[in-house]
Amino acid sequence: MLVVGPSGSGKDTLIGLARDALANDTRFIFPRRVITREAQADAEDHDTMDLAAFERAEAAGQFALSWGAHGLRYGIAAESLAALDQGHTAIINVSRHVIGAAENLDHRVTVLSVICDPTLLAERIAKRGRETADEITQRLKREAPIHVTTARVIKIRNETRPEDVSTAFIDAIISA
Repeated sequence: MLVVGPSGSGKDTLIGLARDALANDTRFIFPRRVITREAQADAEDHDTMDLAAFERAEAAGQFALSWGAHGLRYGIAAESLAALDQGHTAIINVSRHVIGAAENLDHRVTVLSVICDPTLLAERIAKRGRETADEITQRLKREAPIHVTTARVIKIRNETRPEDVSTAFIDAIISA
C-alpha cells in the first residue's frame, strides 16, 4: 500500500491511526522511512541518516525504494519489506514518483491517494512552521500526477477530522 499525496494532506496522521487500529493484526506492517532530516517532535516518526550515509546505503542497494524531494532524501529499507514475501501488506508513505519502481518489486501494489483542498493544505503546512509563505506557495504549485501501470488507485479525501476519514482509509487497506 503506497500512501501518496501532497504535503499537508494528512498521510502520516492517517497512517498513524491505521497503525494503531491494526496493531494486533499481523497481516499489516508499517515500515519506517529513512530521511536525511533530523527527527522533529511535530514531524513523522522516521529513521534519520545523514546524506553521505544515505548515499552509501543507496549505492549498496539497501533501499527497496528511494527518492529525493524538498532538498531531502527518503528511502524504504529493503529489509523492512522482507515480510511481503510471507504475504504481509506494508503500508508506506512514498513519493508519487516511485510508484513505477514499487510496481517493479514483484508484489501487488495499491496506491492510496490522499487528496485535500489546496487552501486547507496551505493552512496545514503553515501550522507546521517549517516553511515560509513563499515556500508553501511553491510547494502547492508543484504538479505531481499519479502514473500507474498495474497498481490500483484508491482516492481518500481528507478534509475533515482525521478520525472521520480513518475508517475509509483503514477499510481501503484491509480490502486491497
